[in-house]
Amino acid sequence: MKMLYIDCGMGAAGDMLTSALLELTDDPDGWVEKLNALGIPHVEFCRENAEKCGIQGTHMCVHVLGRTEDAEHPHEHHHHHHSDMEDIAHIVSHLPVPDKVRRDVLAVYDSIAAAESAVHGVPVTQIHFHEVGDLDAVADVTAVCLLMDALGIEQVVASPVHVGTGQVRCAHGILPVPAPATAMLLRDIPIYGGVIEGELCTPTGAALLRHFVTRFGELPPMRVKKIGYGMGTKDFPRANCVRAMLGETDGDASDVCVLSCNLDDMTGEDVGFAIERLFSAGALDAYSIPITMKKSRPGVMLQAICRPEDREEILKTVFQNTTTLGVRECRMPRYTLERTSEMRETPYGQVRIKTAAGYGVTRQKWEFDDVRRIALQENISANEARRLLESYKDGNNG
Repeated sequence: MKMLYIDCGMGAAGDMLTSALLELTDDPDGWVEKLNALGIPHVEFCRENAEKCGIQGTHMCVHVLGRTEDAEHPHEHHHHHHSDMEDIAHIVSHLPVPDKVRRDVLAVYDSIAAAESAVHGVPVTQIHFHEVGDLDAVADVTAVCLLMDALGIEQVVASPVHVGTGQVRCAHGILPVPAPATAMLLRDIPIYGGVIEGELCTPTGAALLRHFVTRFGELPPMRVKKIGYGMGTKDFPRANCVRAMLGETDGDASDVCVLSCNLDDMTGEDVGFAIERLFSAGALDAYSIPITMKKSRPGVMLQAICRPEDREEILKTVFQNTTTLGVRECRMPRYTLERTSEMRETPYGQVRIKTAAGYGVTRQKWEFDDVRRIALQENISANEARRLLESYKDGNNG
């Protein structure tokens, strides 16, 4: 699996993410030409070599009407062109990019609009993007979405996000770091402040991370193939850059929620029904474990494993279908093998074979529903049906 790890130890901004991804491509200069060929109104991309704390990297400049904007710190912009979602959608609809990229760009802006709406207390349709509506921000979001698609990345993991500390001046006055919209976009994402004075994570950077990153945490096991450094414009005691590491991993790694509760007043039938409902609600796994509870009562621990985004629905299902008064939650990494399946022609009809691979392991097994069908059809045991199928595996017809 192709994995991207983003080191946000100095936050994230649209231009820094663009620059880091550009360094991961085989032809950075060629990609600058492709970005300029998109025809974003009044926008020109320009790639520059940059150095921070002795590290060489790239800084992507965006010229709007011949002028360079400080994309790393959009709150300091001097443009007064403020866009709404209709303006953004009009620009994006005319870009010569794949449909997926177009959907990604609009989804990033949808998340920004939702954050601005929540912070300012106005409907999404009345949101004017101010700091992130300028054309240079449109250029950054489009470039990141296009490069993500072109690199063929299957999973994105990022470090906790350093947001900086202090205050920032924006269109609404002087606000704390992170700015309110940025803080809203970073909810449920691990962040920290540190001692660096300044706004390290911008609204555009936060929205891009929120859209593309599947989990936040330490660098997972991976074979790194390329490293890109996207440099900011300001100088700090630490190297002001986003580091992107592109590599491969065996299998899949993602965070999951494990939800647990103890039960001593439900029948086995009711527990079984609750487990069925949990699977229907999207649980990755659900099961019960015999336990001894207070006063030596026999009971069961009901556990459900789910993706973080399914947590609320699974919690609701637990409370609706059990007698528990409380649910415990634990988050942890989950490592899985990559799974594929294919149909094989056999004398007994088409049979599906499933393959799991990764971490130096490869396993195959026949789909049990097909094994069961053949066993009933031939009046033999399931093991005998498997042996029959094995004799035809890999094209061997006996």
